[in-house]
Amino acid sequence: MNTYFDDIDLNNGLGLASELVELLKKKNLKIGFAESCTGGLISAGVVDIPGASEVFYGSIVSYDNSVKENCLKVSEEILQTKGAVSYECAKMMAEGARKVLNVDLAISVTGVAGPGGGTPEKPVGTVFIGYADENGSESVVTFSKGDRSEIRKVTCFKAYKYALSKLG
Repeated sequence: MNTYFDDIDLNNGLGLASELVELLKKKNLKIGFAESCTGGLISAGVVDIPGASEVFYGSIVSYDNSVKENCLKVSEEILQTKGAVSYECAKMMAEGARKVLNVDLAISVTGVAGPGGGTPEKPVGTVFIGYADENGSESVVTFSKGDRSEIRKVTCFKAYKYALSKLG
């Protein structure tokens, strides 16, 4: 499995969000999010940055699978065979958010923030981050340690860093 962004500095989260907003402004791109385990924190971090309204269009908090399926068009088959916490689901969430929000690119997150819900295959701290733009979509898996709050916060920073890496 490919894992990314394990070098997150917890003190630089808003710095990453600010970098993302500035790069999106420079490239004249609009972004949206599909959030599950972060419950809107990624969006909140971006909205904390002055001028975010120039690049941030919105977010869909799809905590329940029915929202993933009905709003983001994640297939029932993927949810049943791969699960909500999977490469495939994260990828489809990003694709769905890009379409529904009518943005240039979308980032999605789905994972296990804990303290329960983990399995040997997908332990607590396993999070998939999806990305979709006009050239296609993909997703990566990340692993974080800590309590529920820490995992959610680190996931936000990893999502910003992933978006920055894709934007070059």
